[in-house]
Amino acid sequence: MRNKWWAKLLRIFGIVLMSLTAVFTLMGGAGTSCVALNPTGFGGKFAGIASFQWLWILFVLIGVAAGILGVRAVVLLIKGSKKAYRATIIALLLGTILNAIHMLASRALRGASMPVDGVLYTNILTLLVFLLFRIPGIWKSVNFEKPAENEQIGRKAAAFSLIIVGVLTLTIQFMMAPTHTISGFNFADVWHVTLAILGGGLILSGLLAILSHYFPMMNFKSLWVVKRLRARNL
Repeated sequence: MRNKWWAKLLRIFGIVLMSLTAVFTLMGGAGTSCVALNPTGFGGKFAGIASFQWLWILFVLIGVAAGILGVRAVVLLIKGSKKAYRATIIALLLGTILNAIHMLASRALRGASMPVDGVLYTNILTLLVFLLFRIPGIWKSVNFEKPAENEQIGRKAAAFSLIIVGVLTLTIQFMMAPTHTISGFNFADVWHVTLAILGGGLILSGLLAILSHYFPMMNFKSLWVVKRLRARNL
């Protein structure tokens, strides 16, 4: 049986952790684009990688792809798809290998690698957690390749993921300030308005997903179905 309280908790924890990792990887890939497109800018801080600009462009493309694969894996985990676990491991392996190479290249060419280190360690941690989930005694109860017996588990996991990812989106520019502030300017904050709107939207979506369980009238999908049924009866 998969209705044990700890199995429900682990299932939600795994999905939320994977959500954070996917978005962190996606942001890392997208954030690298500034340096990849202008390695000689930013006060010459990244001039050492200019001869390997092509490699940093690959870091951007593959990093964004890994993040997108991670987001897809989260959706599959919530649904309990047969492909969910495999998709998760593939995305995490890609993110781990990519960021390990990125970290080593950064240290060799410019003498520093943050914040790539954080993205790498997050991928490694999440990969280890999901590998531990395969322990027979745990997997029998958690099994991400089957839908949760209680559909509310998926709803809660999605809601918590949206809220936590929203908070990350709202605060990432401040967390990255120590490694992105050059000549007194925080380059991690150049998308402030976009990130604020996106983060706020994610948090609001998560809250609505939680509240819709207690207030059915807030379940917009259900309202749409009811309106269609009423229209047919007219």
